[in-house]
Amino acid sequence: MHLPTPVSCFNTSHQQTLTRSLLVTILTSLLITPTTAAERDPAEKPFTVTESYQQLADAMEPLQAWQATNKAEHAAWRKQFHPTVTRILGKMPERVPLEVKWAEKKEFDTFTRHKVFVRTEAAYWAPVYYFVPHNLKKKVPAIVCMHGHSGIIPYIDEGKTKADKEKTRQSELDYAVYFAKHGYVTAAIVMRGWNETAGDQDRGVSHTKRSCLQMTMNALLIGSTPQGQRSWDAMRVIDFLQTQDEVDPDRIAAAGLSGGGATAMYLPVLDERVKLTMIAGAFSTYRASYYAMPHCLCQCMPEMMRFGEMSDVVALHAPRPVLLINGIEDKIFPIDAAREGYAKLQQVYKVLGAEENIDADFFQGGHRWSNNKSLAFLKQHFGE
Repeated sequence: MHLPTPVSCFNTSHQQTLTRSLLVTILTSLLITPTTAAERDPAEKPFTVTESYQQLADAMEPLQAWQATNKAEHAAWRKQFHPTVTRILGKMPERVPLEVKWAEKKEFDTFTRHKVFVRTEAAYWAPVYYFVPHNLKKKVPAIVCMHGHSGIIPYIDEGKTKADKEKTRQSELDYAVYFAKHGYVTAAIVMRGWNETAGDQDRGVSHTKRSCLQMTMNALLIGSTPQGQRSWDAMRVIDFLQTQDEVDPDRIAAAGLSGGGATAMYLPVLDERVKLTMIAGAFSTYRASYYAMPHCLCQCMPEMMRFGEMSDVVALHAPRPVLLINGIEDKIFPIDAAREGYAKLQQVYKVLGAEENIDADFFQGGHRWSNNKSLAFLKQHFGE
């Protein structure tokens, strides 16, 4: 990810590809109708896969989209859709006993940062930067923080160059640090496939160490998905958090930007212990975002558009509090589709009598985090 330019979920070299893809999509919607397509001679003007997939999407109605009008209908819908999403997220690793290795400790002005390794499966340990504010007098909420495609370094404000520091500042990437400074325990996970957990380097990527392509291919072949495995790691980190004396085990939140925001969207579906979620630079519609333009392959969820949209996935959080954070200039998560999804979620929460639990920060800016509403939202639902 090269921030502040809004291209976190795909390589910066794909910017021209994105522009061409959007242009083709626009022209296709204007020029290719069922009638003209039927009359068109493919020998004179061959059909492209872009046109084919455009028409397939146009004809698709999600099979399990939320349409409830009361709590009973919502419960019936949830009973149907929840197993679909968990199935799509794929096979989870075998659970192993919780093990934690404490590897590093650094003191800062207002908090201590530990680096720990949490064993999430037999052959994998998730690296975690664990922030504990100083002078805590009672148990406090904990926030599981998940980074995007730049990897962990800018998200814990450990960049070595002026450009690295500027990227962190401009895009407010250090939300794990920010929340720790404001009295919350935070756990910033090195997401599976990045930094020291990376395997084969993604082709064409030089700005950070990551292996999303290898991870996606391997995961799919064994019946799993990157988002499922990353959510599993976060669930095991929650296991760790709930053993810590300073953490209130009943007030666990999730926060993520970009690829981390996608994990923050799926994690609460799998884990009811997540009581509040902040999803940044990741909410729109599958149709307008992942389907319409190049993204990292690790974000693609097999079959998801057949059954529901992003708003349907987030509706599975309800009535738990959710804050959507979107830059209105974010080109890879179009704001119009985000507004559409937010309007639907407002209806979901209204049906459940929990309108105050859904909110959005649609701010002036691009693909980045925003703290315009984050602290107020946390205080509203978790207290002081």
